[in-house]
Amino acid sequence: MKLTVLVDNNTLIDRYFIGEPGVSYHLQTAGQQFLFDTGYSDAYLQNARKMGLDLLKLDGVILSHGHLDHTWGLPHLVRLFTESGFEGHSVTKPRLIAHPGAFHAKSMGGLSEINSLLPGTSLSKHFNLVLQKEPLWLTENLVYLGEIPRRNDFEALTPIGKVELDGKIQEDYIQDDTALAFKTPQGFVLIAGCAHAGICNTIEYAKTVVGDSRVLDVIGGFHLQQASERQLSKTVNYMRNLQPGSLHACHCTDLNAKIALASSAPLKEVGVGLVLEFPEKE
Repeated sequence: MKLTVLVDNNTLIDRYFIGEPGVSYHLQTAGQQFLFDTGYSDAYLQNARKMGLDLLKLDGVILSHGHLDHTWGLPHLVRLFTESGFEGHSVTKPRLIAHPGAFHAKSMGGLSEINSLLPGTSLSKHFNLVLQKEPLWLTENLVYLGEIPRRNDFEALTPIGKVELDGKIQEDYIQDDTALAFKTPQGFVLIAGCAHAGICNTIEYAKTVVGDSRVLDVIGGFHLQQASERQLSKTVNYMRNLQPGSLHACHCTDLNAKIALASSAPLKEVGVGLVLEFPEKE
């Protein structure tokens, strides 16, 4: 699998791409192309164009959850599909895979809308919409994890804003949060958006889904932004015991957390333009 970072908070030096506080990764594996999250704007489209990646040939778009920094790029992809169709270009109709709660109305503080700008009904006209809580194998080695069980006592304890469920406004614990896992001969790679379910909870669930306890790499947001001392110390201890091959912690992982994580496992730099390649498990 080849993973290319299209959007992250940071950019790599001497790589003239656009960064923004969001996530978007392009995945190529088993002859298929997938987009994991779409960031906040059209930055991922501009970056993909510079990188020579053709997003008109996507096999699937996967959303890690419904927040604006992961979904507000979707209208720009719809526009690209539509305008390319007007010009007579061949455009695929990829699957759009997400948790059923990814398109619920979400708000936070004085912000009345931090959810996807396009509802599922609109997106279903441009994508083959697949909404499910259960794991879904995208290829022989790449799996969408679905809803993440929350089993430890130090993660996913604090709600972020509000969500509308069945006509009622409730505290939002981001139940729609999910991730991807990819099997390699050396263990699996976990690909997270924000890990609102908890990065340790997510890894533990991925172990069960892929049937392997070895972790080669973890890339994405760890949701360690101003984390409590308890959560951070327990996460560091978890990683120290896990002994992953490397950590590519980014997006919603602050400097304090990165410094602490670096004591537990090899911590690698992440920025727009980064390319990671992993062998397929045969």
